[in-house]
Amino acid sequence: MEPQLYTIAVYTENRVSLLHQISMVFSRRCLNIDSMTVSACSIEGVHKFTITCFSTRTMLEHVVRQIEKRIDVIKAFLFTDEEIVYQEVALYKVPTASVVYTEIEDIVRGSGARVLEIHPNYTVFEKTGHTDEIMELFERLKPLGIKQFVRSGRIAVTRSSREMVDEYLLSREARSLMQN
Repeated sequence: MEPQLYTIAVYTENRVSLLHQISMVFSRRCLNIDSMTVSACSIEGVHKFTITCFSTRTMLEHVVRQIEKRIDVIKAFLFTDEEIVYQEVALYKVPTASVVYTEIEDIVRGSGARVLEIHPNYTVFEKTGHTDEIMELFERLKPLGIKQFVRSGRIAVTRSSREMVDEYLLSREARSLMQN
């Protein structure tokens, strides 16, 4: 099985040291995390880690099982790119003096980027998209002398019409009620 990029969604309680515990699962297997974002999700009190990693499905299924053993982890899911809708955000800072407005207008419109701030010393652009689109704009702006560049980690939602973590929580609650 060939390695490919997978996305892991981990739903957790917001507890200290959980980031370390999750990253150690990857470290122990010599897997490099490509990107990671963490934020509150639609369920009150629950946070979502969105982690990308190049590996095989078998290896990452094992990683997901290990992550789920953490006490503060509610549930983890493994996805391919076809199973999710995802984006990244990037900011590009270039010297304002190097910006030829007719040229930059073509670059911005052609890439779907937008100007966030124009200052006498610098101009900041924002681009939302997939990694290849973000890096393509980076290459187009490079001749202007990029002073700073930053790219966020992936954020993603499933293509499924149902929310898998909600279903899991409902089934867990039903089992708990049956046991009592």
